[in-house]
Amino acid sequence: MVTHYPSVAISCTEVAPYSAQVSQVTVSDSRYAYSESAILGLKNLHISAQLMEDFLEIARNNTDKDLETCGVLGASLTEETFYATTLIIPKQESTSSSVSLYDDTFMSPLSCQALHEEDIFNIQNDRSLLPVGWIHTHPSQSCFMSSIDLHTQYPYQVMVPEAIAIVVAPTDKTRNYGIFRLTDPSGMNVLKECEEKGFHPHRDSSDGRPLYEQCSHVYINPNLRFEIFDLR
Repeated sequence: MVTHYPSVAISCTEVAPYSAQVSQVTVSDSRYAYSESAILGLKNLHISAQLMEDFLEIARNNTDKDLETCGVLGASLTEETFYATTLIIPKQESTSSSVSLYDDTFMSPLSCQALHEEDIFNIQNDRSLLPVGWIHTHPSQSCFMSSIDLHTQYPYQVMVPEAIAIVVAPTDKTRNYGIFRLTDPSGMNVLKECEEKGFHPHRDSSDGRPLYEQCSHVYINPNLRFEIFDLR
């Protein structure tokens, strides 16, 4: 892991034992047991075993204040497999209610909004990275996708079908993180047609399937080196 800050770059590298094994993320909660990922033929996505832990440490000050923190994942594509090698923490305004990246179309009065989005795009473009999702905290809530989270996830999956949403919920005693995506086409169609703003209920999908699922195409890779750009 290499960490960069807006001014002087401070870096450290963590190397996992050579014998460490890559493991697939499995469905551990029956609420999210439905998964279309394998059926759709999605490319596999590898994330670092340190990603959630390091992000939670970065977000600690906000978490202690019950404020949400968000970050963006950038990945390279090698031999039909995505490798999330970059985590970008943008400048952001946050509260304890929600996170919304890139625009305020679905913002509520209480939210976390990324600022200076061009800085995110510049880092991704300079490294030829694809936006494969985002990560955010639920400081005092359970691990789930809110209506605003679903709207934030939608454009990621339009750009990259394999894109994921990672929710880190340190106070959830049954499930402290989840890796989710909108079901396709079920959830994607509902979000495409929804014009509501802020927190709101969504209609059921036409086939009765959940609007989002836990991912089955994501692998935890203890040997994957990644960079963190903290732009705050």
